[in-house]
Amino acid sequence: MSTTPRRITVTLNDARVTANAGQSVGAVLMGQGIKAWRTTRIEGKPRGLFCGIGACYDCLVTVDGQPNQRACLVEATDSMTIEGDFDA
Repeated sequence: MSTTPRRITVTLNDARVTANAGQSVGAVLMGQGIKAWRTTRIEGKPRGLFCGIGACYDCLVTVDGQPNQRACLVEATDSMTIEGDFDA
C-alpha cells in the first residue's frame, strides 16, 4: 500500500501549481510560500492564515468564483481556481 499522497493541480491566480490531495486551500498557499493573500479594507494590512480553524475569517479567498471562502476550511480539489491578492 502506497503512502504517497495523490497529487492535484490548482490554479493560484494565473499560475498552475501542484499540491497534495486533502490539503486545505490555506495549506496549498502556504506551501507555495504565500503567507498573505488579502489586505484589510481600511489600513491595507496583509492577512492570511491566523487561527487556522475558521473562527477569525482572516484567510478569505475567492474559490472557483465564490468570494469570501475561508482558506483554512476549504479542501483543495483538482482543477480548483483560487484567487486573491498575491503573486503565485
